[in-house]
Amino acid sequence: MDPDRQSGNSTAVTSIAGECSDGRKICSNCDRPVKVCLCSIIPSEPISTVTRIVILHHPHEQRHKLATVPVLSKCLRNCDVIVGRRLHYGDSDVLDFLHDDAMRNPNFNSRAIYLFPGADPSPSQEISHWKSSKNIVETSNYVLIAFDGTWKHAREMMHASLSFLSKFAVQVHLDYDVGNDGGTIYNSDLILRKEPFSGCMSTMEAVAHCLRILEPNGIDRESSLIEVLRSMVKFQASFLKPMKPRPKLIKGGREGKI
Repeated sequence: MDPDRQSGNSTAVTSIAGECSDGRKICSNCDRPVKVCLCSIIPSEPISTVTRIVILHHPHEQRHKLATVPVLSKCLRNCDVIVGRRLHYGDSDVLDFLHDDAMRNPNFNSRAIYLFPGADPSPSQEISHWKSSKNIVETSNYVLIAFDGTWKHAREMMHASLSFLSKFAVQVHLDYDVGNDGGTIYNSDLILRKEPFSGCMSTMEAVAHCLRILEPNGIDRESSLIEVLRSMVKFQASFLKPMKPRPKLIKGGREGKI
């Protein structure tokens, strides 16, 4: 990837909107520092979906350089990002509508799901099983809710939002395996934001896999998002130094010398 092209030296790719607190120039389109501008890999036209995506984005993630939600929201036309630590009435028109509909209708058939691994004791269904159990012939306008933060924060956000979400949404998960360590989305020697167990993944990757199942043309939607994610990871990794392995401690001293 050409660093000059990514850094915004070509005005066709990047326009400057302002500066970070540290003085770095910010791209007006992707809202990232010009040096790591991602305009060349973000679709020129946002991807349309019949599924509405609502993401609760933890405030700490706004400062994280490797957060995928800002890029995801630029890629999808039908994606709402709410910054906060819990979801409640008044945050989202679409969620408020679903809540009110459920309160009025005792036979409410939920089309809203919130994504979280089923490792917690709360009931959860694998997303493809949930969809196949729905008695709906036509394509539904599903609402997919996701929590973006560290796994500790995401769990706290999910539990804090349950009193609201449980009125109209069902918990689902992608395949996971708590018996195996998780990997990372980085196909390199860099170990960044390692997942707690197999099947856990970044918010962008998780949403892409869900759209594969929920969307009528889901394979194409998933492929487009994963390709953007791969390019983002490859580009971001090019600015980072490989992590040096920590020396192992052995009884009576250190193994090897630094």
